[in-house]
Amino acid sequence: MTAYRIKQIDTAYEGWRKLLRLTIQMPDGRTMLREVLNSGDAAAVLPYDLERRKVVLVRQFRAPVMHVEGHPDFLEAIAGLLDEDEAEDCARRESMEEAGLRVERLEPLGHFWSAPGITTERLHLFLAPYMEADRVADGGGLDDEHEDIEVLEVSFDELAKLLTSNTVADMKTAVLIQALQLKHPQAFKD
Repeated sequence: MTAYRIKQIDTAYEGWRKLLRLTIQMPDGRTMLREVLNSGDAAAVLPYDLERRKVVLVRQFRAPVMHVEGHPDFLEAIAGLLDEDEAEDCARRESMEEAGLRVERLEPLGHFWSAPGITTERLHLFLAPYMEADRVADGGGLDDEHEDIEVLEVSFDELAKLLTSNTVADMKTAVLIQALQLKHPQAFKD
């Protein structure tokens, strides 16, 4: 059997992101068109403090959430595009930019496709231990990227409630929280 093959790639739109139109030849010889959002890789990190039983989350504007759910903000883990650097460097940079948090040690969980039916984005996920002294700046994001980020330190108890109540509705953040629960189950017990 012949494999699938990309016959042609056209740019349908180029702006903040690039939308590609792929012409794909199927194994039986027919062709199909698929639109693909060309995003590139990203990194997401969930900083946690075992001693104080807290994590750092951020709340920020997300246009798709506003479009679908009618509210403009979203609770999630620290994240950002790699910008041609290594995933670990991105996780550290975004931790400082978004949360004013210095993270040294990263605990990689792997990389995962965020939505393989539409985007090229692969997310590199990390847990990162931190201490109160690692909060070295205000955070809040970058002005030139129109980020208006609220930094939240959330207790493990509240975090578990946010996850079970679907208040944390972001998939990467849910995966990170569950990874933290699996790695440190004793920290989530009263």
